[in-house]
This record gives sequence, structure tokens and C-alpha cells, in this order.
Amino acid sequence: QVQLVESGGGLVQAGGSLRLSCAASGSIFSIGTMGWYRQPPGKQREVVATITSGGSTDYADSVKGRFTISRDNAKNTAYLQMNSLKPEDTAVYYCNLNVARNLRRRDDYWGQGTQVTVSS
Repeated sequence: QVQLVESGGGLVQAGGSLRLSCAASGSIFSIGTMGWYRQPPGKQREVVATITSGGSTDYADSVKGRFTISRDNAKNTAYLQMNSLKPEDTAVYYCNLNVARNLRRRDDYWGQGTQVTVSS
């Protein structure tokens, strides 16, 4: 089994910053792509940022230049640094990790979600 634990969400004023973390534990052989997604109120879940095992990153246009995704492979942890937050960034944020439990099996796992609320 693999467990993901997210932390770092909260309430912040517009222009502020937050850092989200997503730590994986359990039966882990390796972790491939790590990603952050968000689901604003009344809307569908959308991708925010991804980072491959090689460190290549990709961002949604709406967060480019403000958010930074990173990873610590030794700690099996993904991070999302969010700066210059806007009210439209308000959402539940989820991490997604592509985890190999052995050489033959790879699955996607989701975090429990963490609420980010940006006040104007």
C-alpha cells in the first residue's frame, strides 16, 4: 500500500504565498511523474503543474510565473510553492504521484486534498 499525505493549505490574502507538500510512504520502489491538481468550487478538477522523474516541469497558463513545483526524491515528497496568490486560485488542491511498487506495477495515487482559500 501507498499513502499520500498533503499539508500546507490554508487561508491567505491576495498577493500572499503558501507552500503545499505531498509526502508518500509505504511500499515504494520508485516515483515517476508528480503532479498538483485543483478543483475550484463548482468546477472540474484541473491540472496545475507536473514534474517528471527527470525534473522537467509543466504548468497551467494561469499559474506560470507564480507557482513552482519541485520534488525531493529522497523524501518521496512533492512541493508546490504558490506566490502572488489570487482569489481565483481558491480551490481544493490534490497531489497525484505515479508510483511503482515493484518492477512490474505502476499506479497513480491521489492525496486527500487540502483547501486553499485566497481572500481579496
